[in-house]
Amino acid sequence: MESKRLIYLGMFVGGLLGGYIPALWGAAGFSMASVIGNAIGACIGIWVMFKISRY
Repeated sequence: MESKRLIYLGMFVGGLLGGYIPALWGAAGFSMASVIGNAIGACIGIWVMFKISRY
């Protein structure tokens, strides 16, 4: 799989997980915590997939 696709996949999955984690403690789907979690999760997903694609 080409590295660009891996990075997009990491962004998508990380954003989903990061946006969902605040819902576990009762925050709404469009709350500020969920939006921030989405951004942080996407950044972490991009970073992880970037590291994986370099091997």
